[in-house]
Amino acid sequence: MTSKTQFRIGQIVPSSNTTMETEIPAMLRLREQVRPERFTFHSARMRMKHVNKEELAAMDAESDRCALELSDARVDVLGYACLVAIMAMGRGYHRQSQSRLGAATAGNAGEAPVVTSAGALVDALKVMGVKRIALVAPYMVPLTRLVIDYIEHEGFEVSDWRALEIPDNLEVGRHDPAKLPAIVAGMKTDDVDAIVLSACVQMPSLPAIAQVEAATGKPVVTAAVATTYAMLGALGLEQVVPGAGALLSGAYSKKGARQ
Repeated sequence: MTSKTQFRIGQIVPSSNTTMETEIPAMLRLREQVRPERFTFHSARMRMKHVNKEELAAMDAESDRCALELSDARVDVLGYACLVAIMAMGRGYHRQSQSRLGAATAGNAGEAPVVTSAGALVDALKVMGVKRIALVAPYMVPLTRLVIDYIEHEGFEVSDWRALEIPDNLEVGRHDPAKLPAIVAGMKTDDVDAIVLSACVQMPSLPAIAQVEAATGKPVVTAAVATTYAMLGALGLEQVVPGAGALLSGAYSKKGARQ
């Protein structure tokens, strides 16, 4: 067990993403209020303005460069901050991406674990033991269906979903999280095990998590929350953040994490 308390968080971020560098630090600053570890944040960017399959594929090709650049800074963990870019590349692609980017850091003598928001969400649902989910996504319907197919291929049932159909990634980042509770209220959630309030790390959702959990009585997870959980786990730290929903309540902190 290490006594290390200072950690560098690396993020591979779409160039038009404004939320991942807001919500991830916000959650880890909340954690700093209750745990001794401290974090700094470091990003590398991949060009992407419009959320369509062509731009997502071109953007993903830049992720190796970003991993290499972040490994120059000797970050302790890397988070690939675009769920749909991974899921649009084909079923199970998060495993290939994580392996390839991890190898890039190792080849630069800066080996660090790699977390993708896509893999983090899938793994979070497994950790929570859920089977049926309701899901909110900002994407156009065809991309949302790709996301649903990816998640269902991993063993879950998406029983209800909403696609907000926002094609411009900057506009996704401007979506008001205060609108999310009403969106969920119009969905069928009685028979689900959990709600994915934002299947996108660019769509803000952190301020709405507690309200939706209270209104529905269901655990709520988001891509950003799942990514935070996975990064803390990769660092061997207790996966707890106050006010960030069920997953980060401490109930699901993995054995072996530092207490």
